[in-house]
Amino acid sequence: YSFNMSSNAEKFVEAASGELPEDALLEHREFDNPLVKRYATKEMSFLWSPAMKFTTWRKLWIALATAEQELGIDISDEQLEEMRSKMYDIDFEYAAEKESEFRHDVMGHVHAFGKAAPKAMPIIHLGATSCYVGDNTDLVQLRESLKLIKRKLVKTISILKDFAVKNRDLPTLGFTHYQPAQLTTVGKRSTLWMQDLIIDLERVSREIDELPMRGVKGTTGTQASFLELFDGDHEKVKALNKRVCELMGFKRAIPVSGQTYTRKIDFNILSLLSGIAQSAYKMCGDIRLLANLKEVEEPFAKTQIGSSAMAYKRNPMRSERVCSLARYVMGLPNTAANTHANQWFERTLDDSAVRRIVLPEGFLAVDVILNLLSNIADGLHVWPSVVRSHVMAELPFMATEVILMECVKAGGDRQELHEAIRVHSMDAGAVVKGEGKPNDLMERIANDPLFASVHDKLESMIDPILFVGRAPEQVDEFIAEEINPVLEANSDLLNIESVDGVNV
Repeated sequence: YSFNMSSNAEKFVEAASGELPEDALLEHREFDNPLVKRYATKEMSFLWSPAMKFTTWRKLWIALATAEQELGIDISDEQLEEMRSKMYDIDFEYAAEKESEFRHDVMGHVHAFGKAAPKAMPIIHLGATSCYVGDNTDLVQLRESLKLIKRKLVKTISILKDFAVKNRDLPTLGFTHYQPAQLTTVGKRSTLWMQDLIIDLERVSREIDELPMRGVKGTTGTQASFLELFDGDHEKVKALNKRVCELMGFKRAIPVSGQTYTRKIDFNILSLLSGIAQSAYKMCGDIRLLANLKEVEEPFAKTQIGSSAMAYKRNPMRSERVCSLARYVMGLPNTAANTHANQWFERTLDDSAVRRIVLPEGFLAVDVILNLLSNIADGLHVWPSVVRSHVMAELPFMATEVILMECVKAGGDRQELHEAIRVHSMDAGAVVKGEGKPNDLMERIANDPLFASVHDKLESMIDPILFVGRAPEQVDEFIAEEINPVLEANSDLLNIESVDGVNV
């Protein structure tokens, strides 16, 4: 079909091909990172904010000066008091001005701190290198972010526990190869999701306990500047390193380093976050498939719109968002692996720019993922009648072995019965697949005199609960032995309310 260019069409082309007017949309001309602007929580955003970063720099400078004074360096109580009183008094504009002048962000903030605490200016950053504040702050942020992730993992597991208990004995089709398989229960299936999250929680807890501080190491990790500061006293240098770690709440420092702590730590942590993302993707992938079967639905707000065109749609958009964010997180360890592998000798700066992106974004994304998982699990709705209809469409085939054995016990010929079941099963399958009708295998058996010995108990023999094995008991045992001890050990975390909910 060819269009004649009308005057309106010509006017549109002319208007659309023009540039944005100089005075239009001035407040909306910069890219907004959707991870931060659209999804991230206030809690995790704060942990990676300039406020958190640069106040931690100041805490590190105060901890260093405090420990140096304790070990005999000429630093007055007045200087330390002034530093403490100005810990949160940061002139970011002045710091940026000095950074522009020196082309060095750390020295920009040294001077900003010195302006706020002039008496302490001579001893701020004494003996330290930039990585003293940079790397140690990164580790503080990683530790605090892991604590927040741990709290939200515990909450998600607690909510899923309630779901598993409620549905412990609700029979449902199991699937292998996404084809109907032996029955399980809705509750048992959710324990598979929980088990993955428990493994993730164990890794998070271990990382929090074992994460080292970089400590006081100097420009290439040799502590040469501090050895000079303490006139060659090795024991004082070692004591300084230990004391700063204690003051900053770390159990230990990394034993050796170059200028930076080994970037393998970043890889390990991003791998841990990737593991959580994998668990979330698996769970929400299952929910998306079950939503298609109309067996399960995630929460759906009263005024929520599933599709701008198809008004009837109830899309599992939260589960889809989890999978989308998880896919991003799962790719981050590769970046960290390449960064670590390419750190030449004691340090090279090509780690800096990429770490500013992948470390905060990995945590921001996983934090959102866990918020969504809790929200989904808390409102996950099961439709038992739909679940049962799917079970009953397949169960007759699964029940034939039980029927066969009962008939043999009653004196029937095993081979004759087997052949009859085979023929009936093929015919019933043809009706289901060829005509789109319900499975009528039980009706065929009920009308066949060969199976007369079980006709009076046929209905009870195909009760779905008889085919779920130990699934309900496995749920009970898993909750009692694996979940409850974890929740009891972390009961304090369950009492903390999250600042943010799910808004989009």
